[in-house]
Amino acid sequence: MNKALTGILPVAPTPFHADGRVDEEGMRRVIDCMIDQGVDAICILANYSEQFLLSDDERALLMRISLEHAAGRVPVIVTISHFSTQIVVDRAKSAEAMGASMVMMMPPYHGVGLVPAPMGIYEHFEAASNAISIPIMVQDAPLSGAPLPVDLLVRMARELENVSYFKIEVPFAADKLAALIEAGGESIVGPFDGEEAVTLLADLDAGATGTMTSAMFPDRIKPIVTEHLAGNLDAALDHWKTCLPLINHENRQCGLRATKTVMMEGGVIGSDHVRHPLKPMSQRTRERLLQLARDLDILALRWGK
Repeated sequence: MNKALTGILPVAPTPFHADGRVDEEGMRRVIDCMIDQGVDAICILANYSEQFLLSDDERALLMRISLEHAAGRVPVIVTISHFSTQIVVDRAKSAEAMGASMVMMMPPYHGVGLVPAPMGIYEHFEAASNAISIPIMVQDAPLSGAPLPVDLLVRMARELENVSYFKIEVPFAADKLAALIEAGGESIVGPFDGEEAVTLLADLDAGATGTMTSAMFPDRIKPIVTEHLAGNLDAALDHWKTCLPLINHENRQCGLRATKTVMMEGGVIGSDHVRHPLKPMSQRTRERLLQLARDLDILALRWGK
Protein backbone atom coordinates (compact mmCIF):
# COMPACT_ATOMS: atom_id res chain seq x y z
CA MET A 1 0.00 0.00 0.00
CA ASN A 2 1.41 3.35 -1.03
CA LYS A 3 -1.02 5.35 1.08
CA ALA A 4 -1.46 4.86 4.81
CA LEU A 5 -4.62 2.95 5.65
CA THR A 6 -7.07 4.88 7.83
CA GLY A 7 -10.74 4.66 8.72
CA ILE A 8 -12.66 1.53 9.69
CA LEU A 9 -11.17 -1.95 9.19
CA PRO A 10 -13.69 -4.39 10.67
CA VAL A 11 -13.19 -8.05 11.46
CA ALA A 12 -15.20 -10.46 9.32
CA PRO A 13 -17.04 -13.17 11.23
CA THR A 14 -16.57 -16.76 10.13
CA PRO A 15 -20.01 -18.16 9.27
CA PHE A 16 -20.81 -21.77 10.06
CA HIS A 17 -23.75 -23.92 9.11
CA ALA A 18 -25.96 -24.99 12.01
CA ASP A 19 -24.00 -28.25 12.21
CA GLY A 20 -20.70 -26.38 12.62
CA ARG A 21 -19.30 -26.75 9.10
CA VAL A 22 -17.71 -23.71 7.47
CA ASP A 23 -20.27 -21.89 5.32
CA GLU A 24 -18.27 -21.05 2.20
CA GLU A 25 -21.05 -19.17 0.39
CA GLY A 26 -21.86 -17.38 3.65
CA MET A 27 -18.25 -16.17 3.81
CA ARG A 28 -18.60 -14.65 0.35
CA ARG A 29 -21.83 -12.94 1.38
CA VAL A 30 -20.15 -11.54 4.50
CA ILE A 31 -17.42 -10.01 2.32
CA ASP A 32 -20.03 -8.47 -0.02
CA CYS A 33 -22.07 -7.09 2.87
CA MET A 34 -19.00 -5.53 4.47
CA ILE A 35 -18.01 -3.84 1.23
CA ASP A 36 -21.54 -2.45 0.95
CA GLN A 37 -21.17 -1.18 4.54
CA GLY A 38 -18.44 1.12 3.24
CA VAL A 39 -15.50 -0.40 5.08
CA ASP A 40 -11.99 0.78 4.29
CA ALA A 41 -10.54 -2.73 4.66
CA ILE A 42 -11.56 -6.16 5.93
CA CYS A 43 -9.69 -8.21 8.52
CA ILE A 44 -10.11 -11.99 8.44
CA LEU A 45 -9.13 -14.88 10.72
CA ALA A 46 -8.98 -12.66 13.81
CA ASN A 47 -10.18 -13.54 17.30
CA TYR A 48 -13.64 -12.23 16.40
CA SER A 49 -13.48 -14.63 13.44
CA GLU A 50 -13.16 -17.52 15.93
CA GLN A 51 -9.65 -18.16 14.62
CA PHE A 52 -8.85 -20.26 17.68
CA LEU A 53 -11.62 -22.70 16.68
CA LEU A 54 -10.46 -23.24 13.09
CA SER A 55 -8.28 -26.01 11.75
CA ASP A 56 -5.27 -25.17 9.59
CA ASP A 57 -7.10 -26.44 6.51
CA GLU A 58 -10.11 -24.27 7.33
CA ARG A 59 -7.89 -21.23 7.77
CA ALA A 60 -6.34 -21.79 4.36
CA LEU A 61 -9.77 -22.28 2.78
CA LEU A 62 -11.23 -19.13 4.36
CA MET A 63 -8.21 -17.05 3.39
CA ARG A 64 -8.46 -18.16 -0.23
CA ILE A 65 -12.22 -17.61 -0.41
CA SER A 66 -12.02 -14.18 1.20
CA LEU A 67 -9.13 -12.85 -0.87
CA GLU A 68 -10.45 -14.24 -4.14
CA HIS A 69 -13.94 -12.90 -3.51
CA ALA A 70 -12.80 -9.47 -2.31
CA ALA A 71 -10.84 -9.36 -5.58
CA GLY A 72 -9.10 -6.11 -4.72
CA ARG A 73 -12.31 -4.19 -4.04
CA VAL A 74 -10.96 -3.36 -0.57
CA PRO A 75 -7.67 -4.25 1.13
CA VAL A 76 -7.76 -7.48 3.13
CA ILE A 77 -5.82 -7.92 6.36
CA VAL A 78 -5.02 -11.51 7.32
CA THR A 79 -4.45 -12.39 10.98
CA ILE A 80 -1.48 -14.74 11.38
CA SER A 81 -1.05 -14.98 15.16
CA HIS A 82 0.57 -18.13 16.56
CA PHE A 83 3.01 -18.99 19.33
CA SER A 84 5.40 -20.57 16.84
CA THR A 85 7.56 -18.04 15.03
CA GLN A 86 7.99 -20.38 12.06
CA ILE A 87 4.25 -20.86 11.69
CA VAL A 88 3.78 -17.07 11.80
CA VAL A 89 6.41 -16.68 9.07
CA ASP A 90 4.75 -19.35 6.93
CA ARG A 91 1.32 -17.77 7.41
CA ALA A 92 2.70 -14.33 6.56
CA LYS A 93 4.25 -15.58 3.32
CA SER A 94 1.06 -17.38 2.32
CA ALA A 95 -1.09 -14.32 3.01
CA GLU A 96 1.15 -12.05 0.96
CA ALA A 97 1.37 -14.56 -1.90
CA MET A 98 -2.43 -14.77 -2.04
CA GLY A 99 -2.85 -10.99 -2.19
CA ALA A 100 -3.24 -9.77 1.37
CA SER A 101 -2.53 -6.05 1.82
CA MET A 102 -1.46 -6.41 5.46
CA VAL A 103 -1.11 -9.02 8.18
CA MET A 104 -2.03 -8.66 11.83
CA MET A 105 -0.43 -10.57 14.67
CA MET A 106 -0.45 -10.74 18.43
CA PRO A 107 2.74 -11.34 20.42
CA PRO A 108 3.46 -15.02 21.02
CA TYR A 109 1.62 -16.45 24.01
CA HIS A 110 0.18 -19.74 25.19
CA GLY A 111 -1.84 -18.90 28.25
CA VAL A 112 -0.79 -16.21 30.67
CA GLY A 113 2.09 -18.30 31.98
CA LEU A 114 3.90 -18.91 28.70
CA VAL A 115 5.01 -15.59 27.25
CA PRO A 116 8.52 -14.89 25.91
CA ALA A 117 10.78 -12.19 27.27
CA PRO A 118 10.74 -8.85 25.40
CA MET A 119 13.63 -9.90 23.16
CA GLY A 120 11.74 -13.04 22.16
CA ILE A 121 8.71 -10.93 21.26
CA TYR A 122 10.92 -8.58 19.23
CA GLU A 123 12.51 -11.50 17.36
CA HIS A 124 9.07 -12.99 16.67
CA PHE A 125 7.96 -9.80 14.89
CA GLU A 126 11.39 -9.39 13.30
CA ALA A 127 11.12 -12.80 11.62
CA ALA A 128 7.70 -11.95 10.21
CA SER A 129 8.86 -8.54 9.01
CA ASN A 130 11.87 -10.04 7.25
CA ALA A 131 9.70 -12.62 5.49
CA ILE A 132 7.30 -10.26 3.70
CA SER A 133 7.05 -6.84 2.08
CA ILE A 134 3.56 -5.82 3.28
CA PRO A 135 2.77 -3.97 6.53
CA ILE A 136 2.29 -5.71 9.86
CA MET A 137 -0.26 -4.58 12.41
CA VAL A 138 0.67 -5.35 16.02
CA GLN A 139 -2.37 -6.38 18.06
CA ASP A 140 -1.87 -5.23 21.64
CA ALA A 141 -4.71 -6.85 23.58
CA PRO A 142 -5.13 -8.18 27.12
CA LEU A 143 -6.05 -11.59 25.71
CA SER A 144 -2.38 -12.43 25.19
CA GLY A 145 -1.20 -11.52 28.66
CA ALA A 146 2.02 -10.39 26.96
CA PRO A 147 3.11 -6.90 27.99
CA LEU A 148 3.95 -4.62 25.09
CA PRO A 149 5.33 -1.43 26.64
CA VAL A 150 5.50 1.68 24.51
CA ASP A 151 9.28 1.58 24.28
CA LEU A 152 9.19 -1.95 22.83
CA LEU A 153 6.51 -1.00 20.29
CA VAL A 154 8.47 2.09 19.26
CA ARG A 155 11.66 0.08 18.89
CA MET A 156 9.89 -2.40 16.62
CA ALA A 157 8.36 0.42 14.57
CA ARG A 158 11.73 2.10 14.08
CA GLU A 159 13.87 -0.98 13.48
CA LEU A 160 11.56 -3.47 11.73
CA GLU A 161 10.71 -2.28 8.25
CA ASN A 162 7.16 -3.61 8.00
CA VAL A 163 5.96 -3.13 11.59
CA SER A 164 4.04 0.11 11.22
CA TYR A 165 0.42 -0.36 12.32
CA PHE A 166 -0.77 -0.81 15.89
CA LYS A 167 -4.13 -1.93 17.22
CA ILE A 168 -4.26 -0.86 20.86
CA GLU A 169 -7.06 -2.35 22.95
CA VAL A 170 -5.61 -2.46 26.44
CA PRO A 171 -7.13 -0.56 29.40
CA PHE A 172 -6.60 3.20 29.03
CA ALA A 173 -5.95 2.69 25.33
CA ALA A 174 -6.13 6.43 24.61
CA ASP A 175 -3.24 7.19 26.94
CA LYS A 176 -1.15 4.43 25.38
CA LEU A 177 -1.98 5.60 21.86
CA ALA A 178 -0.98 9.16 22.73
CA ALA A 179 2.30 7.99 24.26
CA LEU A 180 3.01 5.70 21.30
CA ILE A 181 2.39 8.46 18.75
CA GLU A 182 4.49 10.97 20.70
CA ALA A 183 7.42 8.59 21.15
CA GLY A 184 7.30 6.92 17.74
CA GLY A 185 6.54 9.89 15.49
CA GLU A 186 6.50 9.07 11.79
CA SER A 187 7.30 5.42 12.49
CA ILE A 188 3.76 4.95 13.79
CA VAL A 189 1.99 4.89 10.43
CA GLY A 190 -1.35 3.50 11.62
CA PRO A 191 -2.42 3.95 15.25
CA PHE A 192 -5.75 2.14 15.60
CA ASP A 193 -8.07 1.08 18.35
CA GLY A 194 -10.24 -2.03 18.66
CA GLU A 195 -12.60 -3.53 21.24
CA GLU A 196 -15.67 -2.92 19.09
CA ALA A 197 -14.92 0.84 19.24
CA VAL A 198 -16.00 1.05 22.89
CA THR A 199 -13.31 3.70 23.52
CA LEU A 200 -13.27 5.13 20.00
CA LEU A 201 -13.94 8.80 20.69
CA ALA A 202 -11.23 9.04 23.36
CA ASP A 203 -8.84 7.14 21.12
CA LEU A 204 -9.47 9.49 18.21
CA ASP A 205 -8.91 12.43 20.56
CA ALA A 206 -5.55 10.81 21.41
CA GLY A 207 -4.50 10.62 17.76
CA ALA A 208 -5.83 7.29 16.46
CA THR A 209 -6.43 7.36 12.72
CA GLY A 210 -8.86 4.48 12.58
CA THR A 211 -10.57 1.60 14.29
CA MET A 212 -10.92 -2.16 13.92
CA THR A 213 -14.46 -2.97 14.99
CA SER A 214 -16.65 -5.97 14.41
CA ALA A 215 -18.57 -6.13 11.13
CA MET A 216 -21.93 -5.55 12.80
CA PHE A 217 -22.47 -1.89 11.91
CA PRO A 218 -19.42 -0.14 10.44
CA ASP A 219 -21.82 1.84 8.25
CA ARG A 220 -22.90 3.79 11.34
CA ILE A 221 -19.55 3.84 13.19
CA LYS A 222 -17.47 5.02 10.24
CA PRO A 223 -18.83 8.61 10.32
CA ILE A 224 -17.42 8.99 13.84
CA VAL A 225 -13.96 8.42 12.37
CA THR A 226 -14.37 10.39 9.15
CA GLU A 227 -15.87 13.43 10.88
CA HIS A 228 -13.20 13.41 13.58
CA LEU A 229 -10.35 13.11 11.09
CA ALA A 230 -11.88 15.98 9.13
CA GLY A 231 -11.85 18.15 12.23
CA ASN A 232 -15.62 18.11 12.67
CA LEU A 233 -15.51 17.18 16.33
CA ASP A 234 -19.09 18.11 17.18
CA ALA A 235 -20.40 15.94 14.35
CA ALA A 236 -18.17 13.06 15.49
CA LEU A 237 -19.54 13.43 19.00
CA ASP A 238 -23.12 13.35 17.73
CA HIS A 239 -22.48 10.12 15.81
CA TRP A 240 -20.73 8.66 18.86
CA LYS A 241 -23.72 9.39 21.10
CA THR A 242 -26.00 7.68 18.60
CA CYS A 243 -23.88 4.54 18.28
CA LEU A 244 -22.71 4.09 21.86
CA PRO A 245 -25.67 2.07 23.27
CA LEU A 246 -25.23 -0.61 20.59
CA ILE A 247 -21.43 -0.50 20.83
CA ASN A 248 -21.66 -0.97 24.59
CA HIS A 249 -24.16 -3.83 24.37
CA GLU A 250 -22.00 -5.66 21.86
CA ASN A 251 -18.80 -5.14 23.82
CA ARG A 252 -20.13 -5.90 27.29
CA GLN A 253 -22.90 -8.42 26.68
CA CYS A 254 -22.49 -10.19 23.34
CA GLY A 255 -18.90 -10.45 22.18
CA LEU A 256 -18.22 -12.07 18.82
CA ARG A 257 -21.72 -13.57 18.69
CA ALA A 258 -23.39 -10.21 18.00
CA THR A 259 -22.37 -9.79 14.36
CA LYS A 260 -23.47 -13.29 13.49
CA THR A 261 -26.86 -12.86 15.12
CA VAL A 262 -27.48 -9.56 13.34
CA MET A 263 -26.25 -10.92 9.99
CA MET A 264 -28.48 -13.99 10.32
CA GLU A 265 -31.45 -11.76 11.14
CA GLY A 266 -30.65 -9.66 8.07
CA GLY A 267 -30.30 -12.60 5.70
CA VAL A 268 -26.56 -12.22 5.18
CA ILE A 269 -25.84 -15.68 6.59
CA GLY A 270 -28.04 -18.65 7.34
CA SER A 271 -26.92 -19.44 10.87
CA ASP A 272 -25.36 -17.62 13.82
CA HIS A 273 -23.77 -20.82 15.10
CA VAL A 274 -20.62 -20.44 17.21
CA ARG A 275 -18.39 -23.41 17.78
CA HIS A 276 -18.25 -25.19 21.13
CA PRO A 277 -17.12 -24.45 23.82
CA LEU A 278 -18.58 -21.04 22.97
CA LYS A 279 -22.30 -20.84 23.73
CA PRO A 280 -25.15 -18.95 22.07
CA MET A 281 -26.21 -15.73 23.74
CA SER A 282 -29.32 -15.71 25.89
CA GLN A 283 -32.66 -14.78 24.37
CA ARG A 284 -32.75 -11.73 26.65
CA THR A 285 -29.42 -10.46 25.32
CA ARG A 286 -30.40 -11.25 21.75
CA GLU A 287 -33.66 -9.34 21.93
CA ARG A 288 -31.97 -6.23 23.28
CA LEU A 289 -29.26 -6.49 20.63
CA LEU A 290 -31.76 -6.62 17.79
CA GLN A 291 -33.84 -3.82 19.27
CA LEU A 292 -30.83 -1.52 19.46
CA ALA A 293 -29.75 -2.54 15.95
CA ARG A 294 -33.21 -1.83 14.55
CA ASP A 295 -33.26 1.56 16.22
CA LEU A 296 -30.16 2.49 14.21
CA ASP A 297 -31.46 0.88 10.99
CA ILE A 298 -28.08 -0.74 10.37
CA LEU A 299 -27.37 -2.16 6.94
CA ALA A 300 -26.63 -5.73 8.05
CA LEU A 301 -30.21 -6.10 9.33
CA ARG A 302 -31.68 -5.54 5.86
CA TRP A 303 -28.82 -6.43 3.49
CA GLY A 304 -30.11 -9.89 2.56
CA LYS A 305 -33.82 -9.11 2.53
